[in-house]
Amino acid sequence: MELFWGLIIPFIGTTLGAGMVFLMKNQINKKIEKLLLGFASGVMISASVWSLLIPSIDMAQSQNVIEWVPATVGFLFGIIFLLVLDSIIPHLHLHTAKPEGLKSKLERTTMMILAVTLHNIPEGMAVGVVFAGALSHNTGITIAGATVLAIGIAIQNFPEGAIISMPLKSEGMSKPKAFLYGTLSGIVEPIGAALTIALTSFAVPILPYFLSFAAGAMIYVVVEELIPEAQNGEHSNIGTIGVAIGFVIMMILDVALG
Repeated sequence: MELFWGLIIPFIGTTLGAGMVFLMKNQINKKIEKLLLGFASGVMISASVWSLLIPSIDMAQSQNVIEWVPATVGFLFGIIFLLVLDSIIPHLHLHTAKPEGLKSKLERTTMMILAVTLHNIPEGMAVGVVFAGALSHNTGITIAGATVLAIGIAIQNFPEGAIISMPLKSEGMSKPKAFLYGTLSGIVEPIGAALTIALTSFAVPILPYFLSFAAGAMIYVVVEELIPEAQNGEHSNIGTIGVAIGFVIMMILDVALG
């Protein structure tokens, strides 16, 4: 049951955020949007360090492996993995007119959804690999620590859900449909988490690599998308404040409860 809730909690965060479309009349305020984007960035950076890279290093040490090797190799492969997906999957970032990825005839709203779905993939992988470590019982990762990561991802998924559903409404989509699409953009997380658990539960020695792989994929999303969007235009300092708040909250959750 703990595993089920651990996998579903991040998806609930996205769903609740997408539900904000029913409470807000117009477009989300630009300052609030920057704060939320910064907050999501801070949570992901903190989770990458405290919940993924440090456990990867500790686990490698316990396996008598050179500590920095799995962290380095996995991290770089995570960056490369998202770079490839980013280059292949047609998607459209917030407040941009030119799509990225392979050329396609997909609608603008569909590509906006794909952009959010794309960066939900590493978040699902992160939750999955940490729970896989907890289920192995000899990795130093606890169910409590894995649940904390799931809660942290859910917290940052809340603004992400709002940030995707509100622009869809602004594009002319009905509120129920925008809510549905915003919610579905997060379904990749529990699916990705479950697949990651299935892949890693049979081979504990590769867990340090998967932990750092998820960290690299998350950092790619932060650097390539979230922070640039938070810093674009005026009031960039609001995005920076959001990063600080998100990082500290996730760090406290991980250290105090993990």
